[in-house]
Amino acid sequence: MKPFSFIYYILSAGLYILALPLLISLSFKKKYQESVPSRFFLFNNPRFKNSNGIWFHVCSLGESRALKPILEKVDKENVKITTITHTGHNEAKKYGVELRYLPYEMFLPFWIRPQRMLIVLEAEFWYMLFAVMSARGGKIVLLNARISDKSVKKYMKMGWFYRRLLGYVDVVFCQSEIDAYRFETLGAKNIEVVGNIKLAQEIKENKEYEKPAGLTIVAASTHEGEEKIVLQGYKEYIKENKAKLVIVPRHPERFESVYRMLLEFCRQNNVELSRFSEDKSLSTQIVLVDMMGELNNIYKISDIAVLGGAFKEDVGGHNPLEPAYFGCRIITGKHFHDQKELFKYVHHVQYIENGELFSALKEAQNLPPSSVDEKIDLDRVIKYIKS
Repeated sequence: MKPFSFIYYILSAGLYILALPLLISLSFKKKYQESVPSRFFLFNNPRFKNSNGIWFHVCSLGESRALKPILEKVDKENVKITTITHTGHNEAKKYGVELRYLPYEMFLPFWIRPQRMLIVLEAEFWYMLFAVMSARGGKIVLLNARISDKSVKKYMKMGWFYRRLLGYVDVVFCQSEIDAYRFETLGAKNIEVVGNIKLAQEIKENKEYEKPAGLTIVAASTHEGEEKIVLQGYKEYIKENKAKLVIVPRHPERFESVYRMLLEFCRQNNVELSRFSEDKSLSTQIVLVDMMGELNNIYKISDIAVLGGAFKEDVGGHNPLEPAYFGCRIITGKHFHDQKELFKYVHHVQYIENGELFSALKEAQNLPPSSVDEKIDLDRVIKYIKS
């Protein structure tokens, strides 16, 4: 092990020891009860069975989904996938390949089997992962690589570290020209701009529901604090207009707290509320969708999509391609920095401040549906993977 890698390893081990009480505590929380024991204690998380395969590493749900058009064009017999989050893990199960959680860096020198190629999506930059994989002769590819506007200063301040990390990378397939420039500044080599691979995703519903009469507004992938913004705008809007509101929180562990908030709002405003899990219908004026995997089905029967994740600075927005595909008129906040590349391809979007939802809902009636015109050609990526 090289001196820098050895020092890094010792520091990672020390951090692990310090964090043990927190990790043990998180292991008992529903959100982390599978991922934390697997990643930090190797519980039910053995090494891959075989070597010399193609290993994809992704973080969460969106990146797991983005793999589908690529996996359809490669031989899946020796494909392996690692994930970070529980939702990403569940999505990756659909591919029927060897699947693991990525262990904490301290374990990687003992856990990793040599593979022909490691393909890392977006910004999953783990130093020990790259160093160990490179030392064992595998190619390292960054796919859909990006350095967001929000994080670029951090990368540049830590440039000495990222130059070492990127020195292990064989090729970078990045989302945009500005990403290419940032990677080049950090010392990356063999950089190609291929666009955002999420443009290659097949978007479709998996169930059909009857569209309610009148206007339907979906507040999609909302985070803490965003439901209140939506309810304030909706309250003003229904003083003059009739509309149904469907709320789909991003994280399932928030279903109960959001339900309690909606219950209080509905009592105060004499509005009917229902939970989608109970009767799978949109019969009441406000509906909480407290189930996973239903968002595309809801987009298909909605007129306006208030896309969450962009009304708070710390999230970075969510994928606009899905509501645009189903022709929703999209309203979102101005903090969509992590999805900026995707929003470039979506037309007729309203970007608003937190207090402007009422006026945006009124304006949405006069706008054409949002749409996506662009496609991406994955041939260069597939050719490299197969080489």
